[in-house]
Amino acid sequence: MTALAKPFRISLPAISRHLRVLEDARLIQRRRQGRVHLIRARAAGMKEAQKWMAQCAAHWDSRFDALEDLLKSEDGKESKR
Repeated sequence: MTALAKPFRISLPAISRHLRVLEDARLIQRRRQGRVHLIRARAAGMKEAQKWMAQCAAHWDSRFDALEDLLKSEDGKESKR
């Protein structure tokens, strides 16, 4: 984990906690060989995450479109006054 943490300004315990969250979310797979932790991204987990993010993005796109329509409508009402 030291090599993984080296490029970041973050403590080893913080790196360990982040990895545990990713592991619990099944986005990574961790294996130990003695004191060495071997970490690998799980393609299936990443695909699930991408699918979820795409659904969120579609939802927010529709909400922003609705907001834009509302603002245009309000702007039109202001212009008529």
